[in-house]
Amino acid sequence: MARLRLILGDQLSRHISSLSDLKRGDVVLMAEVADETTYVRHHQRKIAFLFSAMRHFAGDMRQAGIIVDYVKLDDPDNTGSFSGELERALKRHVVGGVVVTEAGEWRVQQMLLGWQNALSVPVEIRADTRFLCSHDEFAMMAGDATGESQPLLMEDFYRRMRRRTGYLMRSNGTPEGGRWNFDHENRKTLPKDVEPPERPFYEPDEITKDVLALVSRRFGNHFGSLEDFDYPVTRRQAHGYLRWFVAKALPDFGTYQDAMREGAPLLFHSHLSALINCGLLDPAECCEAAEHAFRQGHAPLNAAEGFIRQIIGWREFVRGIYWREMPGYGDRNALDAKRPLPDFFWSGETDLNCLRQCIGDTRRNAYAHHIQRLMVLGNFCLLGGFDPRAVQEWYLVVYHDAYEWVEMPNVVGMILYADNGLFATKPYVASGNYINRMSDYCRNCRYDVKSRSGPDACPFNALYWDFVARHATRFETNPRMTQTLSTMKRMDAGKLAAMRQDAQRFLDALPVSGDY
Repeated sequence: MARLRLILGDQLSRHISSLSDLKRGDVVLMAEVADETTYVRHHQRKIAFLFSAMRHFAGDMRQAGIIVDYVKLDDPDNTGSFSGELERALKRHVVGGVVVTEAGEWRVQQMLLGWQNALSVPVEIRADTRFLCSHDEFAMMAGDATGESQPLLMEDFYRRMRRRTGYLMRSNGTPEGGRWNFDHENRKTLPKDVEPPERPFYEPDEITKDVLALVSRRFGNHFGSLEDFDYPVTRRQAHGYLRWFVAKALPDFGTYQDAMREGAPLLFHSHLSALINCGLLDPAECCEAAEHAFRQGHAPLNAAEGFIRQIIGWREFVRGIYWREMPGYGDRNALDAKRPLPDFFWSGETDLNCLRQCIGDTRRNAYAHHIQRLMVLGNFCLLGGFDPRAVQEWYLVVYHDAYEWVEMPNVVGMILYADNGLFATKPYVASGNYINRMSDYCRNCRYDVKSRSGPDACPFNALYWDFVARHATRFETNPRMTQTLSTMKRMDAGKLAAMRQDAQRFLDALPVSGDY
């Protein structure tokens, strides 16, 4: 008997497990539902990207002869929820069961699990095989399966994944270049005469134009802008963007991946994360393309290794931590951070040029690269002691590649150290000197990055040392914080006190309406 195959908005792959045994007469259900657009008020660009990608994916399946039942957001009978649309579809179609791939987010997965008891037909929930490390494999690596749970370092996990996948490995089982990690070669500042390559422009077609009009009408008061929307929305476009990245940007990606430049938010970054996270690109094919470029002599090892590490090291690790620690992971607050998020995180209107640039890039593109997210925006949130829940919501709202499984561990563990070192072995904090070294932001800032105290000193400097002093007792047993704490202890007590007072005055003066 025919079955109903439900495809969620982040499962836009013909290789998704729920479609693996698609048979003649089966019906594929897809629905744009209000619940998923407003559980947080997502960036306008993210909603437009996903709805357009969903509609194009449905069209491609129809062209292949697959029966697709597609419910648009503005359908007058749309219930606004996955559960409601599934129940309506079961009344429209005579089927013997429902097949769906597991959800990426905890709250949606609980919904799927509830259907097995609520519906009149069997519901089969399948594993998401797009990921390269299954839940069981991650549990085995962490010792959970044997009852010998132990700290799992991301670097150790990455090396295991390299061995298991074979990416950038020699035939004798050793890594290419004799090293696992070339991160130290990927931290160069961007010379003034180096220009990033021109990117492809994907002109919106009629489907995308209809979606842009819908989003403008329904979600025009959400964060961000739809202006100059040109992101890939089809499998063909996504694959073309991957080929462009490997040919034009990957060769310099490694060397300059930590660099930042005003007015150039993408530089040599792949900008593929949203395409991977929604299913238009497969993580394995991205890794294989980068490895092939290296082996053909078209990209250096540090570039291919850095890119592959982001996927099989960081991305897979983040997903494993999320499912291992849920529910409750989002409530962690090891540093007792309670300050509300400043309202300029929504407006971008601040005298701190680094924040103004990164928030502005985010408003325009629903994207910022990993150093902007971690070492400018995240660094500021950690130094300022902002409420982890508020920071999580902001990151989930503003980025088009953000889903809770990837956003929550990144914010709770890597950015805010709110899980007390479960994810990261040290807090990722830095003074203004780091931002000045890796960007040109400080050149056009009203603050002096070289001054530590006083009204014109860069606030990152005072905030940095205030953070270190505030949490000195907690970090005195952390070997990666030894040098920093030793430096603080050698400081003149009066200078340290002055910086801490400056930090407090700065934080107390922040506007915190929080209205977006």
